[in-house]
Amino acid sequence: MTLIGKSVARPDALDKVTGEARYPADLVRDGMLFLKVVFARRAHARILSIDATRALAHAGVVAVFTAADVPYNRYGLIDEDQPVLCEGKVRYSGDRVALVAALTREAAQAGANLVHVEYEDLPVICDARAAMQAGAALVHEDRPSNVLGHVRIRKGDVESAFAQADVVLEESFQTSWQEHAYLQPDAGIAYYEGDKLVVETAGQWLHEDRKQLAKILRLYEDGLIVRYAKIGGAFGGREDLSVQPLLALATWKLKRPTAIAWSREESIVGHTKRHPYAIRSKWAARKDGKIVAAQTELIADGGAYASTSIEVLKGATLFASGTYEIENISSDGYVAYTNNVPCGAFRGFGSPQAQFAAESMVTRLALALNMDPAQIRRRNMYREGGIQPTQAPLPAGVGAVPVLERCLQEATSRLGYGLPPLNGAGSHIKRGVGIASGMKNVGYSFGFPEQATATVEIYGERQIDRVTLRIGAADCGQGAHVVLRQICAETLGVPLECIDLIAEDSQESPNAGSASASRMTLMGGRAVKDASEAALARFPGSDAKATVQFRPPRTTPLDPQTGAGTPNYSYGYTSQAVEVEVDTQTGLVRVLRIISVHDVGRAVNKQQVEGQIEGCLAQAVGYALTENFQIRDGKVLTPYFSTYLLPTTLDMPTDVYPVILELADPVGPYGARGVAEMALIPFAAAVACAIHAATGAWVTQLPMTPERVLRAIEVANASSQVSERASSL
Repeated sequence: MTLIGKSVARPDALDKVTGEARYPADLVRDGMLFLKVVFARRAHARILSIDATRALAHAGVVAVFTAADVPYNRYGLIDEDQPVLCEGKVRYSGDRVALVAALTREAAQAGANLVHVEYEDLPVICDARAAMQAGAALVHEDRPSNVLGHVRIRKGDVESAFAQADVVLEESFQTSWQEHAYLQPDAGIAYYEGDKLVVETAGQWLHEDRKQLAKILRLYEDGLIVRYAKIGGAFGGREDLSVQPLLALATWKLKRPTAIAWSREESIVGHTKRHPYAIRSKWAARKDGKIVAAQTELIADGGAYASTSIEVLKGATLFASGTYEIENISSDGYVAYTNNVPCGAFRGFGSPQAQFAAESMVTRLALALNMDPAQIRRRNMYREGGIQPTQAPLPAGVGAVPVLERCLQEATSRLGYGLPPLNGAGSHIKRGVGIASGMKNVGYSFGFPEQATATVEIYGERQIDRVTLRIGAADCGQGAHVVLRQICAETLGVPLECIDLIAEDSQESPNAGSASASRMTLMGGRAVKDASEAALARFPGSDAKATVQFRPPRTTPLDPQTGAGTPNYSYGYTSQAVEVEVDTQTGLVRVLRIISVHDVGRAVNKQQVEGQIEGCLAQAVGYALTENFQIRDGKVLTPYFSTYLLPTTLDMPTDVYPVILELADPVGPYGARGVAEMALIPFAAAVACAIHAATGAWVTQLPMTPERVLRAIEVANASSQVSERASSL
């Protein structure tokens, strides 16, 4: 190998650090009309009337669009339940009611302020469990209930296992929303290029964006082009459409170029979030540490629209038993419509919520059995050929145990794992180390027709002079483009400089699927490798071209009663050790050191892999400790970074150790598997276990804010005092 495994520099790095890179908001040109959204600003209400008279009379306002202007006023990645502009009713505070087009930003804002909407308020449903009850007010009147989905998985007989177990523990957990907080808020432009409507923005799936936009406007797909500018982060938040339909609608109606750039507040209110989950767990084990049963109820708040909620729920329900082969499993996952902000894809896709509970329960079982938490994990962890909760064998390449062993090795040498914490006598500052493991699917699941297509064109006669690689693959900042070029160059045996990549135009690049589910290196990379090999076989003596569609091993939907099926074709595995410092007087938690070990199959670009792990850990620190997204009565209370506390460099530990294992995935190109989401999966549980090691307190609600930690410490101390009094008697 000459390029695979090398830390090749990203071609966009210089432009990004110098400010030359052009993100969607940088594309605005003179002569474009500016768009401004009229948001509902209320959680649930009937629209009685919309009066745009004063707005249209304002200087500079060109048009005001409402639902009547949208040819097909529905969209959604799975269920088409979300309107471009609301008609009849609004279902959450970020609903779009009208769209103003004007000559200047100031005129657009003034026009939006002058649009008068008369509402009749309706009952607001803010709690997912309450929303599921019979008689609850319906978020969508055309549905029989607010239950968007139910996933049921059954394996063995949990009740019998509970009756025979030596230890049975129960606990409830609560996770919260999380804001994607990508660097570039939602923005874009639209214009005509000849007779084709062009929407230029940032997203994660060119061809899916084009498909949805074409349907909204009732256009043929070949009459519409989607292009991506530089993408300032995504993390799942750009899977759903946000400003794209607004741009397309305005330019299509007016035949003039338009632009929109949401403020940070508009972005936070207007796009999807990570799902909050309420989880009830009941786990059981024998004295020898064998986990014999896991029963879980998961209830997710899906918000006002479906987005990918049902798919996130499938992942969460599947991973409710973590990385462990357990003979008896009963899991029920539910997701409900509410009048809260819609929830959708977010890095981890349901796995962090489910495995926060699962990993916490495994450590609790170990302590109840007087076992080392590492030992109970060794005893129960998946191995090659292990049977999943869906009763299907795991895909080959199970790296769970090697990852755990390497993590324990690093934790022992670097963090002193297993030794008493170094706390000063009488000090209110306590230290502890926690471990946790996790897994997540790579790629699309549950029977989705997974594929990626690439085209390779070789130019030259006796030798390859240059290569054009075409693949519709979004680079959201994760370095996908350089990795795909590395795979192409390695396969063809040419320098990286020979590869010209065309990846950001739906008309010029074939469909490689979404830059999500940690799939692009595996799926896009495999399509590139196969297309490169096919073109090379045709090359000698003349130019050659090959287009290849790669399809991985088939997955299946789950049986609705038992959950039986083949859910995924590949998994990523991780284990982490985290050292924290807890101030027992204030509840403040600081993460001091992190060891994060990953089986990546093959690190195509080692620096990019390490960067993905480190960046993901920063997001994990926020999810676990600081990012307390709050909604009250359907209103977002944290719409600014001054109130929604992202972790800064001062919140991150200086000692972060990403450790890469390369246990080849049989499907991935050169053995590579995805890694982008994995560091987030077990992190919150590792922190919770570390807090317990330091203080004896269990925190069961995310984020673990100082108030919650302090309350947990007070509860633990009170319980300890009761136990001491009981012992003395």
